[in-house]
This record gives sequence, structure tokens and C-alpha cells, in this order.
Amino acid sequence: MLNIVILAAGLGKRMQSDLPKVLHPLAGKPMLGHVLDNAKQLNPGRIIVVVGHGAERVQQGFSGHEELEFALQRPQHGTGHAVQQAVPLLQEDGNDDVTLVLYGDVPLVQADTLQRLLDARAGGMAVLTEKLDDPTGYGRIVRNEQGEVQRIVEHKDATAQEHTINEVNTGILAAPTAHLKDWLSRIDNNNAQGEFYLTDIVGLAVQDSIPVHASHPTSGWETLGVNSRVQQAQLERQWQAEQARRLLEQGVTLADPARFDLRGELICGRDVFIDVGCVFEGRVELADGVRIGPHCVVRDATLGQGTHVEAFSHIQEAQVADSARIGPFARLRPGAQIGAEAHVGNFVEIKKSTLGKGSKANHLAYIGDADIGSQVNIGAGTITCNYDGVNKYRTVIEDGAFIGSDTQLVAPVRVGKNATIGAGTTLTKDAPAGKLTLSRPFQSTLEGWKRPVKKT
Repeated sequence: MLNIVILAAGLGKRMQSDLPKVLHPLAGKPMLGHVLDNAKQLNPGRIIVVVGHGAERVQQGFSGHEELEFALQRPQHGTGHAVQQAVPLLQEDGNDDVTLVLYGDVPLVQADTLQRLLDARAGGMAVLTEKLDDPTGYGRIVRNEQGEVQRIVEHKDATAQEHTINEVNTGILAAPTAHLKDWLSRIDNNNAQGEFYLTDIVGLAVQDSIPVHASHPTSGWETLGVNSRVQQAQLERQWQAEQARRLLEQGVTLADPARFDLRGELICGRDVFIDVGCVFEGRVELADGVRIGPHCVVRDATLGQGTHVEAFSHIQEAQVADSARIGPFARLRPGAQIGAEAHVGNFVEIKKSTLGKGSKANHLAYIGDADIGSQVNIGAGTITCNYDGVNKYRTVIEDGAFIGSDTQLVAPVRVGKNATIGAGTTLTKDAPAGKLTLSRPFQSTLEGWKRPVKKT
């Protein structure tokens, strides 16, 4: 039985924020969310989150995760004290029970690193360690002459000789559950901080002849914690660089990996090109040959093969078929479905509408709550008047229709197949198929009219 305990009770004073530290985002997701994602990949029997500062907000933020148990740590007296609060919730079934301790403000430890840590126990316990050029501030790993881990000493409690050790403790460890419960009952707060250190269980394990092994992360950024806005920003860029590296290895072309942001999941086909300054949020799928121009935002969307998105376009909860052209400065809002080879051009906004195959809305248009067929031309300045202040209504434009510039389609209204709507029309009734419909007053010229002049 694998128990996972995540410590998430800290105040985060250096963040200078009312928001609990573990709720601060990294790549668009709360830090605690990253820890949970990697923890779940280990298929644990139970996940326990120890909360304290802002406990209600943390619990509310993860209320949809029914597999979580919460333990309260108030007041906070150190990491050992925090894990003690989770003891009543730890499960045992007698089959190599183990408890893994993680931290809500160390968000990027990858699942494969955690699995190696669990594998390294070899019947004992294991700690995740790293070697640093500058170990200042970290707990040191003290080994004997045989190279066996003996204890962990915190920086403030270390001797001058111990300060020269560059192998440091990351705080992440895996221990037999039954032994962990016993060791937690035996630790004390006789140290410079006056706190109960979880690391003291290492010395107790050695005292009880339980072997202590060390494992190491694949990448140094995995064990970086966040205690300030500066560290948050630094880790954000490191994680974005890692995500960019993974995409490049998959064959995606990034114009500049340093100017790329992924805040969710990005699935790319072959020969995808992404220009600078783009942001991807939620779950985005880009098929083969998709090209994304500079400074676009794409959220929870699917783009078909060969589609091009030009600069400064926003796409949210929309589906775009093959070989479409979007932008520049286009906005696809939730519910937009763009057909194959369709064009959505400059300053065109589409919401909860379908635009059929080969149809075009190239300039300055608003299309909302509309069903537009194939090979339709939407002229510049056209809008669907879909909202009467209380209710919304749909507009239907059938295949082959031509909508002249500066047309207002007052829904509910239908434009028939191959119909033409004259420029400047306000359409309040259905337009018959194959005919010209327009609402345009007669042009007149007023004889004798003089332009006003400014009085002196």
C-alpha cells in the first residue's frame, strides 16, 4: 500500500500575498496541482494533503478531487509535526506499506524520479538528494566512511565541517509506514529552530538498523521550491524551457523557445510551426502542418491539418477544420466551428457559430449564434444581431449566399441558398433563395444646401 503525504500548510510569507502559497500558479496551474498530477501517476492507495494557512481555500480549490484526504496542521511546528497530523489517515494492508512525503511548493518533481525513489528503498527507506555547488541553506547528507547515509543535519545546526558537504536533502523521502509512525513519535524539537524536523527520522532509521538509501532527480529543476515571487518567476521560465525542449524533440518548430508559454497540454502533429510570443492553455491539438503566427493565444481548441493562424489571433474552445485561414487579429470564441478552407480575417469575431467549407468572413464582422453554410461570403462590417437584451436568437445563412458589406442580420432570420443581400441592408425578414434582397432608402441630393461654417 502506497500512501502519499503532501505538505501544503505553509504561510508563504515571502510571497507577499493573501493567496495560500500552494495555490499560486505555475504554467497556469496551482503548484499543488502539479504535485498531485505526478503523485497520481504512482497509483497510490491514498493521498493526504496537510493544510494549515488558508486551509479552507486550499480544500475548496481541490474539492473536485474526491480521492484526496485532508489533515489540518495548526499551528505549524515543522515538517515532522506536519506529517504527524497525517498519521491517523495512513493506510496499511501489510503488503510492503510505504509512505512517500512530497511538498506542495516543490511542484515539478517528475513521476519517474519518484518511482526511482520508491524503487531505491530496497526494504528500508530512501531520501531524494542532490549535489549543489552552493549548498548554503540546505540540510546536509552525512554519510559514514562506507558511504552509507547516517543522518541529515539542517544548515543552522551543522558544524563548520558539515557545511563543506555539498550533498543536500530535498525533503522528499519514502519510508516504511509502520516505522514512519514509530519514528514520528520519537522525534523532538531540540534544535536551533525549535521545530520537529522530519529529517530526524533518518538518524532514527540508522539507529534501528533500517538501511537508508539515496536517490537523485533526473534534472536539477525538479526539486526547486518556491518561496518568493522571484523564485516563482524563475521556475516558470525553467519549466517553460523544459516544455519547449520536449516539443522540439518531437519535431515541432519553435521560432524562439525562450518566447513560448504552455499552460496545459499541447498535442502536435508533424511539421508544426509556432512563432514567438504564443500562449497555449488547457488542451490544444495542432494537426500536421499547422502554422501559428506571433503573439496568438489558443485555449482548449483543435486546429486541423494545414491551418494557418496569423498574428495576434485569439482562439478559445473552438474547432477549426483543415486548411483554414484565421487572422490576423481574429477572435474565435467558445462554440465556434470553422469549416475546411474557410477564412476568418481581420477583426472578425465568431461565437457559437458554424462557418461552412470555403466560406469567408475577411473583414470587421461579428458572427454570433449563426449557422453558415459552405461558400458563403460575409462582407465587411456585417453583424448578426443575435441578442434582444434578454434572449438570443440564431441566424441561418445557406450555401452560396453573398452578404454585402455593412449588413445587419436581425435574428431570428434565414438567408436562402445563393441569395444576395445588398450592402447596407438591415434584414429583419427571411431572404429568399437565389434573389437579391436589400433595404436601402433612395439616394437624394438637396439643392441649395450649404455646409455650415464656423462663426468668427
